[in-house]
Amino acid sequence: MSETGTKRPPVRRDLPDPNTASNVRYNPSLEELRDLAAHAETTTEFGSPSYVSEFRSRSSDKTKNAVDHEFGTDDYALLTDAVERAAEREMICIDRQMGRHPDASFCCRLFVPVEHARIALAWATLFESTDQSEPDLVTVHDPDYDQTAIRVLPEEGFTAALGSDYLGEAKKSFLRLFMFRVKQRDGLGLHAGSKRVRVRNDDGDLETVGQVFMGLSATGKSTLTSHGCWLEGEEEAVMLQDDVCGLLPDGSVAGSEGEGLFIKTIGLDEDEQPELYDAATAESAVLENVAVDDDGTVDFDADRYTSNSRAVVRRDELESADDDIDLERMDQVFFITRNPLMPPVAKLDEDEAAVAFMLGESIETSAGDPSRAGESIRVVGTNPFIIGSEGEEGNLFRDLIAELDVDCYIINTGYLGDKSADIGVTESVTILTELARGTVEWSDDDQTGLTIPEAVPGIDIEEFYVPDHVEDYEDAAAELRADRLEYLSQFEDLDETIIDATY
Repeated sequence: MSETGTKRPPVRRDLPDPNTASNVRYNPSLEELRDLAAHAETTTEFGSPSYVSEFRSRSSDKTKNAVDHEFGTDDYALLTDAVERAAEREMICIDRQMGRHPDASFCCRLFVPVEHARIALAWATLFESTDQSEPDLVTVHDPDYDQTAIRVLPEEGFTAALGSDYLGEAKKSFLRLFMFRVKQRDGLGLHAGSKRVRVRNDDGDLETVGQVFMGLSATGKSTLTSHGCWLEGEEEAVMLQDDVCGLLPDGSVAGSEGEGLFIKTIGLDEDEQPELYDAATAESAVLENVAVDDDGTVDFDADRYTSNSRAVVRRDELESADDDIDLERMDQVFFITRNPLMPPVAKLDEDEAAVAFMLGESIETSAGDPSRAGESIRVVGTNPFIIGSEGEEGNLFRDLIAELDVDCYIINTGYLGDKSADIGVTESVTILTELARGTVEWSDDDQTGLTIPEAVPGIDIEEFYVPDHVEDYEDAAAELRADRLEYLSQFEDLDETIIDATY
């Protein structure tokens, strides 16, 4: 919402033309970018580059967009400054393609000062090269600006990321607008991973199931999305996308990142997450804020700089990553939570699924707000990058999954109650596989009010019955429902039928 009378500057028109500007290095190779960033690099024992940034998480509280926030003279002055500084300094300009779907693909252009070539290197590793000359979306990332401010013009497709050297600001500047553009096309952007699972069903027939995972950082989204589910032969599970997708009206799910993943590395375990570990220890990986000694020794368990240590890894280093990034159809969607009052998995109808979407319950991580890491939080759609009405977003989600007849589940990747029962990767992946097969037996449980498994092949599911792990369960559940109802009541645009379905 712009201030009345505030004149919008012709921001993008005044940016340097990378084809002719003498101060711009246009589309250098990854090797050239690494050379330009050599002054900031520590080379790991694996031969990969590792960098340390001053900012170690997104500056969420410094971010404004012209749709949801008052956008005045000072905000436009920041955008103008970003453009003018890009014309005065030696800059790198990288063009990349985000998405391949005919209804959701965009040419993205990033400007970053040469001194911060490491940002360009990592960002360019995530996306595919493009021959398109005119960009759909543009970001100027200027870490040296004298204040921290991220300003977004969604309609114009322009972002200025100022005063922060965190790679996530560059990455999410484009993914945020990817989701906005998908919604403009009657779809819905999702902060989600996607995979295609091919299994033998109850009748012995080979069936393909499209699964989508919605969850905040560090809840297990990358782990579940990239896991091969121990399938062999004709059966297989392949990852399509790890972070941001677009659900389109025909039920297809458009991917965004074609070349890489931006994964969290703290506690990365070779046994629990072998594929991600192998990718993060490949020479092609780009590490950010990971504990690396002067001799190159890497310690993924140490939080020397931050618990939000990261790596950009190549898709071609992941055995489970498919050549495709688009999912033909979304058959199952999973809301990942770590709420200890939730079972390992519960089946939801469309209104209950919209409740889960709106609640977006999880645990705060250092990627979002380091000062609140470990606290219980709620983020609509587990998506902190929504532009526009959040209530309308919930209504749109409910209408799309109802029209598309999508099966919806909430899955707990944490622990139950008093931590007496941990839900590990083995249990979660077994549940995902058996849901794809259609072998899970369900029952409506009076005590929890949820539809929960009666039987899951390979798991003694009775050991994970939540009321058995929570003292005074009924009081705790009633308090949780009342709190959820109060939370949902703040969204004026949200349909009452969704609020009434609160569990």
